Amino acid sequence: MKPGELFAPPTVDSQPSAPAPLAERMRPRSFDEFVGQTSVIGPGCPLRETINHDTLQSIILWGPPGTGKTTLARLVANVTQARFVAFSAVLSGIKDIKAVMTDAEVRRRHQGQRTILFVDEIHRFNKAQQDAFLPRVEAGDLVLIGATTENPSFEVNSALLSRSQVFVLKPLTTDDIVRILEQAVNDTQRGLGRLSLEVEDGVLESLANHANGDARVALNLLELTAVVAGHAEVSTPDETTPTVIDGSLVKQVLKRRALLYDKRGEEHYNLISALHKSMRNNDSDAAVYWLARMLEAGEDPMYVARRLVRFASEDIGNADPRALAVAVAAKESAHFIGMPEGNTALAQATIYLATAPKSNAVYVAYGRAAKDAHRDVAEPVPLHLRNAPTAFMKKLQYGDGYIYAHDHADAVTTMECLPENLRDRRYYRPTDRGLEKVIGERLAAWRTARRRSRGPQEA
Repeated sequence: MKPGELFAPPTVDSQPSAPAPLAERMRPRSFDEFVGQTSVIGPGCPLRETINHDTLQSIILWGPPGTGKTTLARLVANVTQARFVAFSAVLSGIKDIKAVMTDAEVRRRHQGQRTILFVDEIHRFNKAQQDAFLPRVEAGDLVLIGATTENPSFEVNSALLSRSQVFVLKPLTTDDIVRILEQAVNDTQRGLGRLSLEVEDGVLESLANHANGDARVALNLLELTAVVAGHAEVSTPDETTPTVIDGSLVKQVLKRRALLYDKRGEEHYNLISALHKSMRNNDSDAAVYWLARMLEAGEDPMYVARRLVRFASEDIGNADPRALAVAVAAKESAHFIGMPEGNTALAQATIYLATAPKSNAVYVAYGRAAKDAHRDVAEPVPLHLRNAPTAFMKKLQYGDGYIYAHDHADAVTTMECLPENLRDRRYYRPTDRGLEKVIGERLAAWRTARRRSRGPQEA
């Protein structure tokens, strides 16, 4: 793909071209036709004003598919006096970038004209390709518009990100998408208005719900539904008998809800974060919902199971030691049964973990101990804690002073097990929730007994 071809008109040949998809034909041509994103490009918003006054600076448009990123770039192309170049990161390489950079510098110096470069899916460019933009952006020769579905904090170079303003585009609401579909049904020039469609109440709402905030998906579904209804050619001229699109027809088209999910992208981490935090917050309903969102979208059940096992130790620990056993059993069950039957085992574990008493004392204890292990001098193991399997080791006093706990009442001794420099260090501090309340009382009693009887260690 050559620079600029992303928005280029189709090639003219002797054969009549097929009509463009409905989603392409209905793309807004002005801000008045744009639906949604009012917090970003509503009247008076900074981005809209800079576009209208042709004073746009480099920006990153971040949002899910079908939320208007490319449409906004096209609106910029319609109003700007600058040279507008567009290409896709999927099909363009470093050679294309360098060509645009060179031309941008020449135009700015000799013609006083800026270049606005729109890069679709900018997250697909590697670091070297993104770095190539920097000199011309810094010099003012180039205004960059990057569009991405991935979090720019992770996918866009920090140097480039610091020179751009990020605008977050949110998934369109159901009402927004219904408005877009209504426009498509009624528009006789670009939409389906010439097809005499009679749309049953609730149908557009069903399509909008299925689209998950993606206008392109919604329009494609509407067009497919119209085809299924008997209009193989969406450009069919006026017909006297209206074609009814009802709920039963929509059900045939919507075989399975298309859930927004990318197992390697940000939504993956958003959903597992929602699951983890819902369980931590003791919200079993939210937890099982986020679990279903992940599994129904095709997430690896073993990934979910591993996260449940981790949660059982990190956020419950000894407040309910059974939680770890439940999580491991769910992992084994899901692996043994397979999916989709294994989803109930994971759901059972999720609900158990969400409703169990919570404690992060084990997690914090390990963190404290690990910090000391890295920070302090690695003290040798005290002699009384060492085994002495040979006579030479016994001669070196390995094991001298060891006290066998079972020989004492309640198996409590005065023997110190930490190195001398860490004596009395407390890593594990149980909470008063669940079983840890009992554990805490037990530890406190042992420590009190040790303090009272502390003296020369028993032989």
